Amino acid sequence: MNSISTSKPVLKIKDLTISYNFSRYRVVGVRDLFVNFITSPFNFLFTRQQKIDVLKDFSLEVQEGEIVGILGINGAGKTTLCRTIAGMYGTRKEIEVEGLLRAIFDTASVVQPELSGRENAWIITNILYSHLPKKERLEIVEDSLNFTELDQFVDSPFKIYSKGMKVRLFLSIVSARPCGLLILDEVFNGADRYFNEKISSRIRAVIKESGAVLFISHSEEIIRDVCNRIIVIGKQKLLFDGGVEEGIAFYHKNFSMELGNELEL
Repeated sequence: MNSISTSKPVLKIKDLTISYNFSRYRVVGVRDLFVNFITSPFNFLFTRQQKIDVLKDFSLEVQEGEIVGILGINGAGKTTLCRTIAGMYGTRKEIEVEGLLRAIFDTASVVQPELSGRENAWIITNILYSHLPKKERLEIVEDSLNFTELDQFVDSPFKIYSKGMKVRLFLSIVSARPCGLLILDEVFNGADRYFNEKISSRIRAVIKESGAVLFISHSEEIIRDVCNRIIVIGKQKLLFDGGVEEGIAFYHKNFSMELGNELEL
């Protein structure tokens, strides 16, 4: 996909550090426990917290019209970064977002299995587009249901849907209206080839009307089809920022051992 950036910043990140604090426990014998308690009761009773940096002094700028694929091995911090941008881990002075932000991390997190696809579409729409008037939210529901091509299944219980059907419903709603910054984390998983092509076209149209996208996927095919820029993160920092093919090649070259048995990126 060719770059359609208009050089208008949608996201700015400057020197962001994301760290986790955790307690580390060692398995020791009864004798060692007794000796530790006698020699250092304070350390015995109060386990020292350790800190691990997920990302350190991380900077990134995303322009309007860019669809940025984020690559990195498991544990590199891809989802953590996106959740931090979305404000799920508190607000950060190092992050600036221009316009409305919409982030999707789990396509099953808000659905009610016993309700129909139509009823779940209304629930999801009310969550994602709560700032819009009811009339427009109803329009989004009808437009999205038509776009899914689920036909008679829209009024069937959500629990009987295949994974692909669930993805169709969710992505159709997510891409119904433009926003400043859209974050998608593995939401294409389970969609068939035909719908991937259809939803990619819809997302492109949304991007042209508004902001930018941060996109996480382990599918090389989808990344090539959707993205116009790639960043690779690892070792707590930004390792690559550039074109799609160059980014994929860099990722394979530098992380071939870590990828192990993965069939795709």
